Amino acid sequence: MSELPSRWEGVAHRVPDSLADLRGPATGVVSLPVHLAWSGLTEFDLGNRLLRMSLYRTIITGGGREDAEAYLNAGILLADWPLLRRGIGPSYRRAWEGKISALG
Repeated sequence: MSELPSRWEGVAHRVPDSLADLRGPATGVVSLPVHLAWSGLTEFDLGNRLLRMSLYRTIITGGGREDAEAYLNAGILLADWPLLRRGIGPSYRRAWEGKISALG
C-alpha cells in the first residue's frame, strides 16, 4: 500500500522567493476575497495589531504564493514575525524561515 501524501506537502511552494515579492499595503483596511475569508472577518485594519496578525496568519496558512505577494507587506512581516511565527504551525514557520532568510 502506498503512503498518503503529507497534508503539509507543498507548503514551501506557497512561500514567495523573497521579501521583495511582498507588495501588500502597509496601511489602511484590507478586504479579503471569499477564497481566503470564507468564514469570520473579511476586512482587516492594518493599524490594529490583532487584526493585522489575524490577516497575516490567514494569508500564510490559507493562501497561495499569489495571495502572499498581493496582501503581505515585507516591512510589516519583518516587524511582526517574532510574534506571528508563534501563531502559525511549525511547518509554515519552517517553510517561511527556510525560504526567506531574513525571517530565520
